[in-house]
Amino acid sequence: MSVDNVVNNASINRDPDKYIQELIFGDIFEDVAQKVESQRKSKRRSPSASSLSSLPALPPNLPEFRVIRSARRKRGISAIRQNGLIEIHIPDKMTRRQEREVIPEMIALLLRREAKAKRGNDVLESLALELLERYLPDFHERPASVSWRSMRERWGSCTTVDRTIRISDRLNGAPDFVLSCVLFHELVHLRVADHSEDFYAILARYPDLERAEAWLEGFEAGIALLPDSPLLS
Repeated sequence: MSVDNVVNNASINRDPDKYIQELIFGDIFEDVAQKVESQRKSKRRSPSASSLSSLPALPPNLPEFRVIRSARRKRGISAIRQNGLIEIHIPDKMTRRQEREVIPEMIALLLRREAKAKRGNDVLESLALELLERYLPDFHERPASVSWRSMRERWGSCTTVDRTIRISDRLNGAPDFVLSCVLFHELVHLRVADHSEDFYAILARYPDLERAEAWLEGFEAGIALLPDSPLLS
């Protein structure tokens, strides 16, 4: 087939010389063309500051979140919490405006779902009594109160003077054996204020100690790996 026939069969209004060059050098510059197209797609995914300014504003004081686009995801949208950070999974084909509109809705949906599942102070108090009866039957010490607190530096704390125990709200939703371990740790402090050998001898009574400590270490490691979105502040 001649070049003229190829041009005629194209059935498009194009410059013949330019089209001939594309036929000759198309294979040579295929890799270059793919790179250019990849850069164009990247620019579309990363809008400029001016284009972002025209998008709907997000409500103030939203919790930490990140949006994850997926080419495999066709329609579904989901919000989950990973290592304390809210992840919103959306299809790659969604526009930036649609993304902005769905973010507050999905965060609110997740928070409502978490609120229903969260354990209250009464759960902590009941769990404390259960741990005392099962593993510390020789303890006459009893906590005056056990409550959730916003704590980012510790998992829990105990004030021996007034016998109050506080558990980090980061653990509200953690596996039972992890929460029990942290609470048991603070219950031991009702008798032994420091971290002496006596303290660790009593702490060893908790059967899932190593498993719970491994979970907590993994949790902290996961937080440290989050890109530009640390949970601890």
